[in-house]
Amino acid sequence: MIRAQLRQIGARTTGAVASLALLGAGLAAAPSPAVATSDPATSAADAPVARAAGPGTSARADAFRRYDGEKPLRKVEPGTVLKTREITYSLQGIPLPINVVQILYRTEDALERPTVNVTSVLQPPLLAKPRRLIAYGSFYDSLNPQDGPSFAINGGRSLGGAAVHAETALVAAFLLDGMSVVMADTQGRTADFAAGPEYGRTSLDSIRAVLSSRRTGVAPKAKVGLFGYSGGAIATNWAAALAPSYAPDVNRRLVGAAEGGVLVAPARNLRYIQGSQVWAGVLAMALVGASRGFELNLKRYLNRYGKRVFGEMEKASIVEVLGSYPGLTWKRIARKKFPDPEQIPAYVRTVNQLNLGRAATPTIPMFIGQGARGEIEGTGGTTRGIGPGDGVMIAGDVRSLARRYCRQGTKVRYQQYDATSHFTTVPLWIVDAYAWLGRRLAGQKPAANCRSIEPGTSLAPVPLP
Repeated sequence: MIRAQLRQIGARTTGAVASLALLGAGLAAAPSPAVATSDPATSAADAPVARAAGPGTSARADAFRRYDGEKPLRKVEPGTVLKTREITYSLQGIPLPINVVQILYRTEDALERPTVNVTSVLQPPLLAKPRRLIAYGSFYDSLNPQDGPSFAINGGRSLGGAAVHAETALVAAFLLDGMSVVMADTQGRTADFAAGPEYGRTSLDSIRAVLSSRRTGVAPKAKVGLFGYSGGAIATNWAAALAPSYAPDVNRRLVGAAEGGVLVAPARNLRYIQGSQVWAGVLAMALVGASRGFELNLKRYLNRYGKRVFGEMEKASIVEVLGSYPGLTWKRIARKKFPDPEQIPAYVRTVNQLNLGRAATPTIPMFIGQGARGEIEGTGGTTRGIGPGDGVMIAGDVRSLARRYCRQGTKVRYQQYDATSHFTTVPLWIVDAYAWLGRRLAGQKPAANCRSIEPGTSLAPVPLP
């Protein structure tokens, strides 16, 4: 069964990219439409379109990413379009027949301060005004801002950006179904890996920007679906949780969220993965990312080796970290005086802010998938109070979150993949998630199974020391 579904996914995604390539060959000789310099029908903030600089443009040299308006950002509404530009989707420097509009827009960082961010709107071929929009959460998982989707699809060739290129086939499948896709740099300008609320706000404000700008080609009242796995699920779940209060205008357009490999309570995940063979290094990655986002100084608690590891993580991507720090634990990087990070009040306050179990409940239907055989990837499943997971995410935590949503009235479809790990769950989850979200976008009632979700583990906040 697993092999059959793997073949199904492989055929679909490979065929999607091939179809786009063939379409591009047919359209290559067609004249390009003129690039608009202004549009009186859009808001004043929907700035003139510009052609992007060529592949490999550095962040310093790319003026598009800088806000140079006269109005202070604090007085600009979240989701406001500040600049737009058109590029062609580039896969490791190879152009694909996917037109992209990139938007610089106003949003908020992890500390709710005004900032700007870039999102990329991928347009489906031959469809004038798509009425369905997928907010796709990329799992680029990096501490280097230049690994974000907006860099990768504009000719970037960094190792960390390879995750975005690996997602091309998934995105192509949506485009060929006539949907537009928006991919925000969900970790923000400083790549605050694991800082969940920031992912949510950057995602919601990117949707606002897309729906308010006529240059994206998306219908203003388009139906919107959230979709993300792993790091992409951080964006998906936090966007769904924050939407009713932070972006009620966007929440009214959302029809559902499909996510898999879900990070629920990071303090527990750090306990689960420490000492493991593949995922242990992500412990340090998450600590660096959360510290950066919330301006938390953890270096004072580290020993010499810990400071060296944190230094190595400053611009590291998950591609570089996985398997590179086997057996890493908090005790190995911390001073002897601090054998447990939960002894540190600032750490506890931060991780409790990242606990989805304490966040608001989404009001939209959810599809949640989770693997539970982490031993395949070298993570044990016998830690007391945690139990099995997929190697990095904890199955009991995800079930508890799903059950909590059910109690609050959210329609949830939960699927646990007991025989697969984080990576090997992906092809199975894609089949289920794509079908579920497709039905929601088609107007069908959400399938839910709240009554059959088994009890999970405690999502109680970490007590302050």
